[in-house]
Amino acid sequence: MRKYELIFIVRPDVPEEELGKIITQMEGVVSGHGGKIEKIEKIGRRRLAYRVQRQREGIYVLFVVEGTGDTVKEFERRLKVNDLVMKYLSVRVDEELKRAAKAKAWRAEQAARKPRPRPSSPEAPAAEAAT
Repeated sequence: MRKYELIFIVRPDVPEEELGKIITQMEGVVSGHGGKIEKIEKIGRRRLAYRVQRQREGIYVLFVVEGTGDTVKEFERRLKVNDLVMKYLSVRVDEELKRAAKAKAWRAEQAARKPRPRPSSPEAPAAEAAT
């Protein structure tokens, strides 16, 4: 199973109980398709960079999920048909985590390989001056 970050923006005029219903519904989608929820974070109301559906603000919700591609497809499909959701984005992060771990290991290996500077011997300049 792969790890995904799924973030969506809900209309700012949505009551708190409606937002709770949406989150519960999305939890059901993930668990119904054999996925595992690692984290749900209500980031809160934020100003948007540009107008979306005539709105200047939105309520951001982040899901960190472990699942399959089918889980994400169903998650996105449900968000698409929900009128209260303005935008959404799904990102697969397991590849990024793997890449970051590989880069860290490579940097550690390079640091271990670096040759240490040799101390200069005090007799080297004297030997050159004698000849």
